Amino acid sequence: MFRSRSKEEKAAPTDKVTPDLSKQPRDPEAPKGRPTPKRSEAQGQRRRASSGPVDRKEAMKRQREARRSDLAKQREALASGDERYLPARDKGPVRRFVRDYVDSRFCIAEFFLPLAVVILVLSMVRVGSLQNIALLLWLGVIVMIVIDSIGLAMRLKKQLRERFPNEPKRGAVAYGLMRTLQMRRLRLPKPQVKRGERP
Repeated sequence: MFRSRSKEEKAAPTDKVTPDLSKQPRDPEAPKGRPTPKRSEAQGQRRRASSGPVDRKEAMKRQREARRSDLAKQREALASGDERYLPARDKGPVRRFVRDYVDSRFCIAEFFLPLAVVILVLSMVRVGSLQNIALLLWLGVIVMIVIDSIGLAMRLKKQLRERFPNEPKRGAVAYGLMRTLQMRRLRLPKPQVKRGERP
């Protein structure tokens, strides 16, 4: 019972053929067939995989180059309207439609900056009548912009509900109104439709 095995039994190779288990599903209780790595080795492999290049300067240089190329692509996209590289706030069919809808119309708000400069110059002149005219012009421009913006917002909401019933539309109207405040030639992404052309 407690006797040691004979030399013949120790030396005899096992002639049993093990079946090919590669095609059979592995039992979760069965051994995995490879030794478990030491903790230090596993942590070292993880660090090497996550850190990338060991040299910190090289990593920073690569990061700067990647950022620079991304910004260059983004600038080109803003000029050409390429959807792939646009910033997140400009992406999607809803935002594209809002841009086209705004760009196809004349809006009073787009003349706000030049009018503000004229009014500012008039208000600085030390003539009472000119200062009164500047004040009236200022009030008139603000009232017209508010009325025009309310009308545009209502029409835009209606169009968005009809065209994109299942798309998220949060912030789309405000996006369009902010676009009206920019002069047409300074808008980014660049307008893709002509005035009077319906999107």
